[in-house]
Parts: sequence; C-alpha cells; structure tokens
Amino acid sequence: MNTLFEAIKEAHQVLRPQVRVTPLEFSPLLSQHSGCDIYLKCEHLQHTGSFKFRGASNKLRLLTNEQRQQGVITASTGNHGQAMALAGKLAGVKSTIYAPEQAAAIKLEAIRALGGDIELIPGDALNAELAASIAAQQQGKTYISPYNDAQIIAGQGTCGMEMVEQQPDLDAVFVAVGGGGLISGIATVLKKLSDKTQVIGCWPANATSMYTCLQKGQIQEVEEQETLSDGTAGGVEPGAITFSLCQQLIDQKVLVSEQEIKEAMRLVARTDRWMIEGAAGVALAAALKLAPQWQGKKVAVVLCGKNIVLEKYLGAVSE
Repeated sequence: MNTLFEAIKEAHQVLRPQVRVTPLEFSPLLSQHSGCDIYLKCEHLQHTGSFKFRGASNKLRLLTNEQRQQGVITASTGNHGQAMALAGKLAGVKSTIYAPEQAAAIKLEAIRALGGDIELIPGDALNAELAASIAAQQQGKTYISPYNDAQIIAGQGTCGMEMVEQQPDLDAVFVAVGGGGLISGIATVLKKLSDKTQVIGCWPANATSMYTCLQKGQIQEVEEQETLSDGTAGGVEPGAITFSLCQQLIDQKVLVSEQEIKEAMRLVARTDRWMIEGAAGVALAAALKLAPQWQGKKVAVVLCGKNIVLEKYLGAVSE
C-alpha cells in the first residue's frame, strides 16, 4: 500500500493540468434533506465525463516509447474507453477498445469520435476484458485493464488527494464499486492522510460482483441482473489486485435498489441541477440510505460520471 500511495502522490503532482481538479461542492439542499453535511465530488465534470480519464492519463504517460508506438488494447463498457481514446489522442498512442455488445451506443459513438477503434464482444464486461487481454498478447500490444493495474489505480487515487486538500476532515466517503479501481485509489489516500474518514463501498443490488467476492472471501463468477449502473456492472477479473485492496480498505458495504438509484438521480437533478449516470446515483443513494448513521457529519459522495443515454436518464428521473 505504501508503494501505491507514493505512486498516487507522484501522479497527483504530474497529471495536472491535463487532468482537471474537479470541485468538491457542498450541497445545502441535499444536506438539509439528509441531516448530513453532504459534499459532492464532481467527477462527472472531468474530461470525457468520468473519473476514468485520471487512470488512463497516468497509465499512458508511463508507457515506454516502444509500447506507445505499438498501441494499446483495453476493454470498457464506455467510460474507460472514452478516457483511453482521449488520453491516447493527446499522447499520440493508438487505442483499441473491446466492448460488450450491449454497451450504450452513445458511449461507443463518443469513443469513435475521440479516435478510438472498437471491437464488440458478446457477453458482459468481463468477457470483453478477457478477449482484449488475449488479443493484446497475440498482437504484441500493451493490454490495459480498466482496474486491474496499479498505474490505473494510482491515477484514480488522485481524486482522493484532491478531496483531502479540499476538505481535510471528512467523516465518510461514498464510492460506487465496479472493478474497484476508484475506491482502491481513494481509500489508499484516505487511510494515509485522513484515517478517521470511513470508506463506504456502494453497489446496485442487481450487480454485486465485487461485493459478493468480498463476502465469499475469493474472486468468483457472480450472476448479475440489468442495472441503471452499467458503469459498475460486470465480473471481477481473476487475480485482480483490487480484490485484496478492497478487502483491506473498505470500511462498510451497502447495496441499493434500482428504485433508490432512480430517486437519487432525480433528487440531485432537482437540488443541484446535475445530470449523473447510474453509477453516480448508486453512491448518492447509499449516502441517503445510511444518512441516519452520519447525522451532523461531513460526508462526501463521489459523482463518478455523467455518461448515460438520454432516454434512459429521462426514464429514470421522470418515473
């Protein structure tokens, strides 16, 4: 963990100004509604509309010249792919993104618009990750996992460095969990610099891969149902380094229903005029659900992204 923290500190120093410092905004209306002092970490305002640009930028800056020339292959349901495409464009590195066939069309269009090539794979996000890894080996290119990579995690951890600088006495931070890269990076920082801050991992009840693996004590396949939080959906890669990090660093775990996600997305649109994707709604829904535990305390919610199909968003917030 010490090595990872040092890597996060280095990334925090060198990634700006390419990576935006996103606001940590106090929300008066959400605070009034919940009884907590709620701060929103606005990662949906990051380049490409999610936190993923942090990890992608960090990974690409650390490639060798030979690796840059060969290009990279990665896998994504959308956000990581957009981040890799833009970071690759800025670094002059060709990126190919393997995506599950059910990935949102608007996200795939954005990847193409940013210069990324796309290969569609049957099945879920884990299938795309495995296919991308095999293709990279066959083609002699660098495979970049969306989360199972210390340099990616170090990039995501810069979000935690910013939060500590912006509000050093947070009592809790709520983070949606998919593969675990974001929460691993943030929690590594908080355990070093703000030990009193509790790290709360948040999942949609319909897609609990990492949650179930943590409960069982081992990485295993988990059957998932459809969820608004498509950014956190999909299995955990065998041998993922985020598994042990999540075991060590997450203080509390919470599941939220699809209805609770919708209500959170609707509420933040009303109170703070933010349009967020389902994964961000998961973190806010969890904070609202556990609000009785944190009355009068300072709570941060990571709004991890805003990339959602408009029709799906309107359907969620208008019900």
